[in-house]
Amino acid sequence: MTVSRASIIIRCYNEADYIGQLLHGITEQTMDDYEIILVDSGSTDGTLEIANQYPIKDIVHIPPEKFSFGRALNWGCEEANGKYCVFISAHCYPKRVDWLERLLEKFDDDDDVAMVYGKQRGGGPTKFSERQIFRRWFPEEDIDYQLTPFANNANAAIRRKLWREHPYDEQLTGLEDLDWGKRVKEDGYEISYASDAEIIHIHDETPKEIYNRYRREAIAHKQIISDQVFTFTDFTRAFLYNSLSDLYIAYKQEKLSENVLSIPLFRFLQFWGTYRGFKHDDTISEQLRKRFYYPDQNGYPDNPEQSNNGTSAPEIDYSASELKHPVEETKEF
Repeated sequence: MTVSRASIIIRCYNEADYIGQLLHGITEQTMDDYEIILVDSGSTDGTLEIANQYPIKDIVHIPPEKFSFGRALNWGCEEANGKYCVFISAHCYPKRVDWLERLLEKFDDDDDVAMVYGKQRGGGPTKFSERQIFRRWFPEEDIDYQLTPFANNANAAIRRKLWREHPYDEQLTGLEDLDWGKRVKEDGYEISYASDAEIIHIHDETPKEIYNRYRREAIAHKQIISDQVFTFTDFTRAFLYNSLSDLYIAYKQEKLSENVLSIPLFRFLQFWGTYRGFKHDDTISEQLRKRFYYPDQNGYPDNPEQSNNGTSAPEIDYSASELKHPVEETKEF
């Protein structure tokens, strides 16, 4: 069997609005030694019909009742034959033609690097406050050896041989990337950040979905790092500080009027969800899992910005008329 350099694994569920842009961006990459594996958990909106127009190696169908973020990654990695498993969310797309090269090149420099994650910037309907989160989490400069286990599987790569030793935790309700990074660092491996491996990340969530996302991640956070707490005082401080900071940035960028309501709403949902998640006990009911993973359904579906790092690789043209849903021009905030 021919071994690819990279197996690109995409988790998806009803991503028809963006899956075409993502797959188009992958086919435009300067590196072509890869395979694409979709892990779908019951899309019913035409996602798979769009995906089948592109060179997909395999589509793995994970039954909705068995879905978790970690299990979906494990199933994708099990089908992969690449030296590296590359993860990118289906509502993201690479900004540059060398995204894949930049993400993988750090592995070549050091055998101790277990995981590399890349830059993310908000696009389309992504909320102003979440764009500020991306800028805080994903700086403009590389980090060769990161002190913390932070990483993000919306744009990351790992050594597949290490995945076999450390499969993803299938019981966590989120933050499976943080948990994986923590375990490999405890084994003496390194995590690196590649600022030039940039993707555009689109979140178009309802208030309920924002709250659920941060709540389930807080539940997972408490399970991964059991001695951490998030009190009501922490909620109050975090909400006020981040809201005021975002409002000030919006004012400086002359974007205050269009974001004056959305900023405090987003920050309230973020930190109230975090607070409620830390208050939750360790038992996750099946009904709660459904709300976390499929917040737009009463139950399960019926059917299965600009780098300044000194490089200047061309950006990908997403305006082609043949794309199912052409991407609007990404605005910097």
